[in-house]
Amino acid sequence: MNNVAIFWMQLFTSLFVCGLVAVWYVGPSLTKLSRNSALTVLLFVHVLRYVGTTELVPGMIDPTLPTDFVFSAAYGDLLEAALALVSIIALRGHWRIAIALVWVTNTWGFLDLLNGVRGVLQLNVPRFNLATLWYVYTFYAPVVVTSHLMIFWVLIKSKSWDSSLAREPAGAALA
Repeated sequence: MNNVAIFWMQLFTSLFVCGLVAVWYVGPSLTKLSRNSALTVLLFVHVLRYVGTTELVPGMIDPTLPTDFVFSAAYGDLLEAALALVSIIALRGHWRIAIALVWVTNTWGFLDLLNGVRGVLQLNVPRFNLATLWYVYTFYAPVVVTSHLMIFWVLIKSKSWDSSLAREPAGAALA
């Protein structure tokens, strides 16, 4: 198998495994939390997207990878990380705009991710030397995709989410 085939096999296997974990374990566990706590847990996955700025470090990836793709991926991820952190603070603080901010954050992050997938396909990114960023694409990105979908699930179910859990004590979601 060549590196392009291995890349896609690893990425799709990771997506499948993340999907199973989400359906069998994470989803059922989230339903025991308040909506805000469930969203907080899922958003923490996105706070770590700052790791995408590694693409900006000279020598970390193939220098022939187009800079438009690299800058878009790095700064899009950095913005998503910042938005996710602000969303978590808003949720934990019970700000009135918290849910709207989560919608904006998740929509931005998902569109940024789709733009990245477009770039990966257009440029055939697996043929470039990705060094350690290979793992970001084949392991972390599927976790991010799964988290985005689960956030949309929680937001869409928001009206029917168990309102009796809506005001749990601070720290209870992470205890």
